[in-house]
Amino acid sequence: MHSSHSTSSSDPSGLSAHGWDEYLAAEFADHEAAGLLPARVVGVDRGQCDAVTERGPVRAATDRGLEPVTGDWAALLPGEARQEPRLVALLPRRTAIVRSSAARDSRGQVLAANVDTVVLAVSLAGALDAGRLERLLALAWESGARPVVALTKTDRAADPAAALTEAAAAAPGVDIVATSAVTGEGLAELTALLTGTVVLLGQSGAGKSTLANTLLGEEVLATGEIREQDGKGRHTTVRRELIPLPGGGVLIDTPGLRGVGLHDAAEGLGQVFAEIEELAEECRFGDCGHETEPGCAVLAAVESGALPARRLASYRKLLRENAWAASRTDARLRAERTQRWKEIIRHQRATYRFRDQQR
Repeated sequence: MHSSHSTSSSDPSGLSAHGWDEYLAAEFADHEAAGLLPARVVGVDRGQCDAVTERGPVRAATDRGLEPVTGDWAALLPGEARQEPRLVALLPRRTAIVRSSAARDSRGQVLAANVDTVVLAVSLAGALDAGRLERLLALAWESGARPVVALTKTDRAADPAAALTEAAAAAPGVDIVATSAVTGEGLAELTALLTGTVVLLGQSGAGKSTLANTLLGEEVLATGEIREQDGKGRHTTVRRELIPLPGGGVLIDTPGLRGVGLHDAAEGLGQVFAEIEELAEECRFGDCGHETEPGCAVLAAVESGALPARRLASYRKLLRENAWAASRTDARLRAERTQRWKEIIRHQRATYRFRDQQR
């Protein structure tokens, strides 16, 4: 289905430059019939959104109950007279990057939506944290997008080749590119791997904003120095922003992640630790916990040196964390279901009392 909006790929200034396609046009058909405009959220700030439309950029309010994030596609009610534009609906998300909320409650925090490629920026200025990389990979795989690992600051690495080998062991099946914004190493190779909507994720100080500026071809995003005492950087990106890339597609830069808690990421973990899950199928017991059970193929692989003990320890740790998050989500859903039933019962009792009083 084609939309009457100016969304053809031959119009780089239109929504096609931000990822609009025929599938989205079909999804939007009912909203279009209601006189609404398609818009892509490029930033969220203090309850309002910056969005792009066929008519240009807009600043819009959001209807109550909507929680748009950078990358969302939305239905916009254009502002008429003195009324400001409003987002009134969100299209279903194709993909979403979700971590546990900063408050560590049972609800996940969506970092970005409708992402095609997740670039995980990992600095080589210090020792590579393989466990953190595995955690980020689980987040990326679970989103439904394709992860790519960008090892940054290779010009400051003590042993770039060893770091690359270690990263490859932690990220099987994932493209890994060693890059340096100083020397230009790996940037052309990385650019060739970027498709569609690209999001940059990484710890503060990983060089995300510097890398983003290099990919964008200009100094669009602020960068900061790294503190010498702990090697960490300041949060130079203060919100998630969506910016068109010169070679096509769009880039979402995100604030540095101090913590990456997993939220319902069982499939992502299965992808990151695929070799362990394949070994587990050979265990004697179907519910093997890979701790002390006889006939455990996973423990046998560790003993033979085929599977690093660190890798198994990381797998166990992330599985426990994910199970804890899932249990909190289940408890919240049960509580919400119970609360709904209580409200229904209260409403029924009030109705019965009113009916009895009318007799």
